Amino acid sequence: MIVCVCHRVSDRDIAIAASSGCPSFEALQDDLRVATACGACRDSACEVFEESRVQGGGARARNVTIAIQPLLAA
Repeated sequence: MIVCVCHRVSDRDIAIAASSGCPSFEALQDDLRVATACGACRDSACEVFEESRVQGGGARARNVTIAIQPLLAA
């Protein structure tokens, strides 16, 4: 979903940056320009960024491990 219409930044773009080690929301703004024009998306962009930092890249890896465990037991 597009979070920042002004700069066409999606929630995926934000999540990728966060899980790749972007250290702060201000750094995200420098990189993606999210929430730097009209500012209407700032709260949503911050929320997506923080959620993505909490989950990190490991969330996908855990889901894959859980999904293949039954296959390994067979």
